[in-house]
Amino acid sequence: MPNSFGKLFRITTWGESHGPAVGVVIDGCPSRLPLTCQEIQADLDRRRPGQSDITTPRKEADSVEILSGVFEGMTTGVPISLVVRSSDQRPGAYDEMREKFRPSHADYTYQAKYGHRDHRGGGRSSARETIGRVAAGAIARKLLHLGGNVEVRAYVTQIHDIIAPPLINLPTLAEVEATAVRCPDADSAARMIERIKEVRSTGDSVGGIIECRIRNVPVGLGEPVFDRLEADLAKAMLSLPATKGFEIGSGFAGTLLKGSQHNDAFLQKASRIRTATNNSGGVQGGISNGEDIVFRVAFKPTATILQSQKTVDVSGAETELLARGRHDPCVVPRAVAIVEAMAALVLVDHWMRQHAQQGTFKL
Repeated sequence: MPNSFGKLFRITTWGESHGPAVGVVIDGCPSRLPLTCQEIQADLDRRRPGQSDITTPRKEADSVEILSGVFEGMTTGVPISLVVRSSDQRPGAYDEMREKFRPSHADYTYQAKYGHRDHRGGGRSSARETIGRVAAGAIARKLLHLGGNVEVRAYVTQIHDIIAPPLINLPTLAEVEATAVRCPDADSAARMIERIKEVRSTGDSVGGIIECRIRNVPVGLGEPVFDRLEADLAKAMLSLPATKGFEIGSGFAGTLLKGSQHNDAFLQKASRIRTATNNSGGVQGGISNGEDIVFRVAFKPTATILQSQKTVDVSGAETELLARGRHDPCVVPRAVAIVEAMAALVLVDHWMRQHAQQGTFKL
């Protein structure tokens, strides 16, 4: 099921960029969970387009509707269907892309794989598909909070070559949301915003890095070998549009250390086993060890830029393409909510699998 994700808490997203609507079906959510549209909407508002002057100017309210699975304000245990209808569609801006492939986009590969594609805004490959993920992630986040006060927080640490200083403490949601770029360091955020505006003025784009920290994760989440917790987190993050890299804990920088420097020594603290350092990023042997889970996701520059580029058409003839339409000069600020959603989906699925295995699951 290539459009589905998860095992016990399973989601299936549907819809295209310029179709009438996008949405998600969630199967496996337990019954009797209080749930309202407003709770889901809060996360969708952080992802929606047109929210600042450094994002795409496309205007969509992205208002969520609950079609099934909730009755009298509580989940019933049956599949939950959520829909977000589109209103600001301009498919005509993509007419030239019917015949020409955008460099570094999914146009050519979709055409080669399926032989027929929706060229309007990238169709299914558009980041608009992630609306369903964010909506489902809001529900997963609520389950995690009720089940153990698990806190998931993502934020921007780098835009282009502007790198924010390392954080000592987990930032609050208010600190992350204080600027349009969602970097909790105010000085770095100001420079990042200026850089995005600079490249946008020339019709270009930039990428960046999002870090995510997850606090209060119980020990024991994750499975040996193929369903390791970090492997599922990596799959979740690399399934997002524009992602090109994932690292957890010390990541690639850990290769510069010796084992004596990298190993996380165990100690007894407050009647529980802890580690003195967290180079493992909260996961050892594919299983959570109770420390904060810390990982980073790299996003490439937006593929669709407003500059003339060399390409080929569907017949293979060389040509040029000057893209139109409304696109983010940097996808990273809006991707923060998406990273959090996917992390919550992975954790709630493994949390339910762990309790099912031990026979202790309850809401």
